[in-house]
Amino acid sequence: MQQTRGTVSEVFRAFLLLGLTSFGGPVAHLGFFRTEFVERRKWLDDAAYADLVALCQFLPGPASSQVGIGIGKLRAGYWGGIAAFVAFTAPSVILLLAFAFGATRLAGPLADGALHGLKVAALAVVAQAVWAMSRSLTPDWPRRILALAAAAIALLLPTSLTQVALIAGAAIAGYAMHRREPAPKLHFHRTGAILIAAFFVLLAVLPLLALTGNPVLVVAEKFYRTGSLVFGGGHVVLPLLEAELVAPGLISRDLFLAGYGAAQAVPGPLFSFAAYTGALLTNPPNGLGGALLALGAIYLPSFLLVFGALPYWQGLRSNPRLRGGLDLANAVVVGLLVATLYDPVLVTTIGGPVDLAWAAALLALLVWRAPPWAVVLLSTAIGVGLALA
Repeated sequence: MQQTRGTVSEVFRAFLLLGLTSFGGPVAHLGFFRTEFVERRKWLDDAAYADLVALCQFLPGPASSQVGIGIGKLRAGYWGGIAAFVAFTAPSVILLLAFAFGATRLAGPLADGALHGLKVAALAVVAQAVWAMSRSLTPDWPRRILALAAAAIALLLPTSLTQVALIAGAAIAGYAMHRREPAPKLHFHRTGAILIAAFFVLLAVLPLLALTGNPVLVVAEKFYRTGSLVFGGGHVVLPLLEAELVAPGLISRDLFLAGYGAAQAVPGPLFSFAAYTGALLTNPPNGLGGALLALGAIYLPSFLLVFGALPYWQGLRSNPRLRGGLDLANAVVVGLLVATLYDPVLVTTIGGPVDLAWAAALLALLVWRAPPWAVVLLSTAIGVGLALA
């Protein structure tokens, strides 16, 4: 993969501008990255950029953030990758933290109306994401049936363990279905191997450490596991974090959904929502410390995997066994989103025909390619207007 040398500071400046202006979600972010770094700055050529995007779509985690980390790494080494992440993520984190601390201090009918408007917007956004993802990730009936079965199981057994088991089981089954196909040999790369091993060690050890009851370790484990299991796009963080945080009572369901709606109105990555939830945990670690802990834990898998996998990518991308596992895991992800769309998003948001028509109108706007941030602001204004009526 093509690599050119640059400075950490130039990487930070370039990604800060994108972090302030990149609205529209992961697909739009990838378009902005290509315009900025392939066409304008010429840090990579089209082939290298396509390889990097393919790698980050292959790995679990937020694809657009991982592409940014990869570009920073290729341009200015490991610190360049870290600088790209900080600059691209910081604006959305700051905006969502401002909303988090403001949301807990507002009260009265206007505040309730605004929060309800954000929840209705979240419903429309999730519905549109389910539709778009189902078209690309479940293109045939076997995968559609798998997605529906996963949704039914997730609704019947609504726990984080159920979600982990469904994703892992699908990945293993897809891998096994292609076990007879030859897999390319990978050349050993010491640093890459250490980082990938660290990813798996933390995934295995953190749950054991969390059994001690230490609240920092408990929160870190939940967010690290979530960041390790997100396949198919940033919206998948919703069902995973809902099972980890809302179901056990670590954050209010209303604040959780309102924050998810607000996350659609800010630039930058959707995973910044983790900082919002970390700040609003009902018990310590919360506040600014909880936000930083949650953000660091949910992104740590991305750093370990992107930095570790880059040297191995040519071999990984042509492995039919891994591709088969990912295909079935992605179908399960669609099912988990369907389950979350119903409960808690729909059942806790729709209170009558007005709410249903309101959500349907917002969904129509999103389908007609209205900017998500504009839809969120409109829904918030409607919520305030109805509260005043």
